[in-house]
Amino acid sequence: MTVAHNPVIRGFAPDPSLIRVGEWYYVATSSFEWFPTIPIHRSRDLAHWEYAGHVRGAAPGGSLAGVPDSGGVWAPSLSWDGERFWVVYTIVRSIGTRYFDLDTYVSTAMAVDGEWTAPRRVASHGFDPALFHHEGRLWLLNMQSDHRPGGKRFAGIVLTELDRSTLRPVGGTRLLLQHDQLIEGPKLLVRDGWYYLVLAEGGTGFEHGVRVARSRALTGPYELDGVPLLTTRDDPKVPLQKAGHAELVETPAGDWFLSHLTARPLHTEHGMRCPLGRETAVQAVVWDAEGWPRLRQGGWHPEVEVEVPSAGAATRQPGATPAGREDGSTGLAGLAGLAGLAGLAGSTGSTGLAGLAWPWSSPRAEPDASWADTAARPGWIRLRGRQGPESLWEQSLLAQRITEHRAEVEVTVEARPRTFGEAAGLTLRYNTASYLSLDLTWSEPEGEPQRGQQWRGAGRTVLSLLERDEDEARRLALVEVETGQPITLGANTDGTEARFWYLRDGVRTPVGPVLDFSRLSDDYGSKLRFTGALAGIHAQDLVGAEFTADFSGFRLVCGAE
Repeated sequence: MTVAHNPVIRGFAPDPSLIRVGEWYYVATSSFEWFPTIPIHRSRDLAHWEYAGHVRGAAPGGSLAGVPDSGGVWAPSLSWDGERFWVVYTIVRSIGTRYFDLDTYVSTAMAVDGEWTAPRRVASHGFDPALFHHEGRLWLLNMQSDHRPGGKRFAGIVLTELDRSTLRPVGGTRLLLQHDQLIEGPKLLVRDGWYYLVLAEGGTGFEHGVRVARSRALTGPYELDGVPLLTTRDDPKVPLQKAGHAELVETPAGDWFLSHLTARPLHTEHGMRCPLGRETAVQAVVWDAEGWPRLRQGGWHPEVEVEVPSAGAATRQPGATPAGREDGSTGLAGLAGLAGLAGLAGSTGSTGLAGLAWPWSSPRAEPDASWADTAARPGWIRLRGRQGPESLWEQSLLAQRITEHRAEVEVTVEARPRTFGEAAGLTLRYNTASYLSLDLTWSEPEGEPQRGQQWRGAGRTVLSLLERDEDEARRLALVEVETGQPITLGANTDGTEARFWYLRDGVRTPVGPVLDFSRLSDDYGSKLRFTGALAGIHAQDLVGAEFTADFSGFRLVCGAE
């Protein structure tokens, strides 16, 4: 046996949809406003996961411009019909309103890293859909949302048959189940003559859970299990919190496992906060004498360490990227063991920027050479500044997921900002309303008030440390640096703390105070948040969109707990 150390896919990997095809297990996760859309990982033992591709083209037109933070691609559901991979998902364009303004799409591919068909819109009752392939027929599961005043946002689980060729509805939509508690994310399987609905219950925060219902008939009626299959809502001391949104899979040997989202909270004076976002975990499942699934360890709390079947002599797919911890293993002693790594795929040696493949991500569109150029200067990435860090439209930003509560990131930047509208640097980021940023930019001469007269030619090149949260933006430090010279910027996080620094005469020099890293979390602020903290590079030019900055030596090292 092999031991899986949860979370098996670490840092911003929520809503896992798990399937098995032959000897491989595949998991698709939510990407929200970030590209690449719908990352897919694979494993042969449920413990060691590698990036296997993504659903390219999931966003019609290749853009999610304008979608709100934590909008975009929600809860993809992966399936296999014996010949092709299928994925169904929802693009959510409104958050915090009675209307989600959503569209549900289906795409297929012969291989997860191959070409996916153009997305086709299907019946869009709500978010978190799934497909059920059964006896040659195709069924679409979904939750329904009642937007009317007095209506329930989560008004039950519905089932619609789709024509396999046209994806148009066949017959009417059937209501399968309603429940006093919030239920969503339905997954359907058949076992021993029972149809089992695996449901996300109670929302996606600390009250999250998994509830199972079953019926002898596909269309119901469905009976709810009297106890949850999985939850941590009753115990804040369980190390894996927010456990929910699950899917069951059977191994070739007939054993059963469950994928689910989870989070590793920091316990702060403000309560639990999860800057790493929601992650992917697995649990072992057995079936009780009455035919209900139960966690193998008993109860309903997730385990950190889970025994899973060994894979045998599996070899990693050429070019694939290990998921979870940076070396793809189940444990690391700390930062020292990772000092030579350069941020997973898309990085080579010390430059770390040889390509823009996974794990690089960008908001609301894929990188393209018009603003992210890897050819202009070998070993560097040249970013052309566009809109600012709070834009929902065209940011020049590349980032990677932070996967542990201790991390270190650094990069060398070379740029010549001439106005306060031009800036480039290093950012720790949750979304457009929560980020920390150390930027190379322009400022008035020392002692001169901030009057916006950069066109006079006078001024200085500075490092500006900015903190942004839902309340306001604050400049916390301003340090003059030499104009036109490359400068190395860095940041360290340790639990709730983040500190920025730069290299001066080869010595790390702190910039500004210790900052509250826990604000870059799902659990800070007043709005819905579903992603996780990332570290990255960015550039802006609010006037001419011509300013460029060159970056090299990007290194993100995430250490053990």
